[in-house]
Amino acid sequence: MAAACVLACAPSVRAGAPSALPKLPVELSADTVHSTMDQETVAEGEVELRQGQLTLTADMLRYYAPTQWARAAGHVQLQRDGDRFSGTAAELNLATREGFVLQPTYHFERTGAGGRAERIDFVSDKRLSARRADYTSCPRDGAADGVEPDWVLSADRLDLDFEHNDGVAHGAVLHFLGVPILAAPAISFPATSERRSGWLPPELDSDTRGGVSLAVPYYWNLAPNYDLITTPSIAALRGLGLQAEFRYLQPSDEGRVEVHTLPHDRVVGRERHAYEWVHDGHFGSGDGSDGWRYGTNLMRASDDDYWKDFANQLPSLTRRLLPQAAGAERRYALSPDTSLDLYAHLQGWQVLQDTETILPPYQRVPQLGLRGRGRLGGEDVGLQWEFEAEANRFELADRPVGDDRPDGARAHLLGALSRPFDEGWGWFIPRASFNAASYRTDTAMSDQRRDASRVIPTLSADAGLRFDRDSELFGRALRQTLEPRLHYVNTPWREQTALPLFDTAPSDFNAVSIYADNPFSGIDRVADTHQVTLGATSRWRETGSGIERLRLGVAQRFLFRDQRLTPEGVEGDKRASDLLLFGSGTLFQNWIFDATVQYNASIDRPVRSIVAARYQPAPFYTLAGTYRYARDLSEQFELGWQWPLYRGDKRANGCGGTLYGVGRVNFSMRDNRVTDSIAGLEYDAGCWIARFVAQKVSTGLAESTTHWMLQLELVGLSRLGSNPLKVLKDNIPGYRLLRDDDAAAPSTTFTP
Repeated sequence: MAAACVLACAPSVRAGAPSALPKLPVELSADTVHSTMDQETVAEGEVELRQGQLTLTADMLRYYAPTQWARAAGHVQLQRDGDRFSGTAAELNLATREGFVLQPTYHFERTGAGGRAERIDFVSDKRLSARRADYTSCPRDGAADGVEPDWVLSADRLDLDFEHNDGVAHGAVLHFLGVPILAAPAISFPATSERRSGWLPPELDSDTRGGVSLAVPYYWNLAPNYDLITTPSIAALRGLGLQAEFRYLQPSDEGRVEVHTLPHDRVVGRERHAYEWVHDGHFGSGDGSDGWRYGTNLMRASDDDYWKDFANQLPSLTRRLLPQAAGAERRYALSPDTSLDLYAHLQGWQVLQDTETILPPYQRVPQLGLRGRGRLGGEDVGLQWEFEAEANRFELADRPVGDDRPDGARAHLLGALSRPFDEGWGWFIPRASFNAASYRTDTAMSDQRRDASRVIPTLSADAGLRFDRDSELFGRALRQTLEPRLHYVNTPWREQTALPLFDTAPSDFNAVSIYADNPFSGIDRVADTHQVTLGATSRWRETGSGIERLRLGVAQRFLFRDQRLTPEGVEGDKRASDLLLFGSGTLFQNWIFDATVQYNASIDRPVRSIVAARYQPAPFYTLAGTYRYARDLSEQFELGWQWPLYRGDKRANGCGGTLYGVGRVNFSMRDNRVTDSIAGLEYDAGCWIARFVAQKVSTGLAESTTHWMLQLELVGLSRLGSNPLKVLKDNIPGYRLLRDDDAAAPSTTFTP
């Protein structure tokens, strides 16, 4: 019959011992228990000792009450704070957590990894030291057959300090697939998932313009709310370089600063650099919703060829057009329905020119404005107003040869008054608006004037109906809606051809812009439209959840008079626009569709279309294709994928893995060539992941840069090599990481 007892625990008073833990009762159970009052207790047979989060099991245990030492032998199992230790014998002080385990195997809950050792000594409840230890996150199912885990970090001594997040392996050797790939007198790594300062694993990189390069980052954990990574590097062709990234997070401010510099690029024979500063902040209220908000987005490169030679250093979506912007704004909530926004911005650009010249956009130096919206007369009247008053100074920096666009200033005032009616089954919104602008240019405009102004009124009305019914598609019960829509616009003609184009361009032809009052974006042009847009949208939603499964729409403009100012730049006598067809849906399980077609009835063919589909039956299974066509301009097909190519059986050591193919290819059907492409392989063995990715970036019609990235991720320890994860996430639709970003220790360091 099993026996059980509760032992009283008093703190240890031994001189020099670590501070005692909070007093907790000890519960002891075993087949037999013999105890001498306040002295020694001996338990045998399926012994289990519990104290708080600590559990100790063994075949036999002796407990000495005066010193609170427990000595266990035979099939010892020790668990504390989620960590597990198994061995042949153990001693432990229940007051201070000092002790040791002989011939242990261990597993740390904090890192998901563990190993074996000759002996583990517990210095305290937060510190331990292991002799002749190894460490791995791979299973050891084949250890009895002499099969070692795929990766093992072995050390003469392993010291772990969980309180200070410090782990050091002395006399360390890292084996991968039985081959030593790294050895150092000491390898330091974080003992928990928390950040720590130290050298990160080296990064080996290669591309066609810089050759092979080696970088060794150093992580500075300066404070809980800011850190720094400095990365000295050397490239075979270009020489020495340095990259730094500083991140900060304050209660009302956050941002990052990145710098990349080469003191002397041996290829071109001069210094080269780039920097980026992104900042967001607020003050005046706790969350910035009713106070000042401000920010910067500043990016600059040393020369025009930088985007070709260091494409991975310019995260801008447009590598040749680098933003340089700063601004501040504040919202004044005057009432629940009325608000004013005051703002001031500076906006500039650096254009990296090439043989194919880019026409640079204007800089705003500065942009000052006030906009507002609200309601007149309360709910009964229902009138809504809005306005925008703004002053800008426009200048061109680095003006290309032959660019005669004038610099100048513009002040504009936009205003609108509308009365929405919405009864659920339909809506009607009449609206009156105006666009007033005044210009002063530094040089004469095309009509020889330097000062000009104009005011353009617009009347419009937007109306629609909502019908719905029960429906069924492919055996699925759905609720179908039909929403016919009519949008009327009448804007008189005003002479504008001599006015500068500071920030105006034709709007994209899509399901939103076709119902807009003006086919131009910006302020400088307002089309003389007298037209009506007719369209309809039908949606199919699930009756229970309301999830939209399918949406189909059609729309077309019809003109009542010839239009003199058109997005095409020529007077138009067409009385009907191109027909717009659009649709999207997830009607079939695991499939996502999206399509837009602009159809020209005059030539009886599409002039622009975008068709996209994605098949995603399970995590890490993604196949996406997109077709883009613009008549007489471009025709492209893009294919992206993440897909298992091979799934192996578990081997004896438990690391049978899956091979994934990843990539994206952009093919120009007009030029009959691949423009940009990414292709690679990922092998997930469970306890390690290998990645090889090649990226080709087009830098001209007959010019490109190829970048090769190879990475080995040892789960629970670190990542070695160049990191392709950002490239994969940014370029492959639906791509998912095989592990979380923090699955590998962030700052394994190496001490020579």
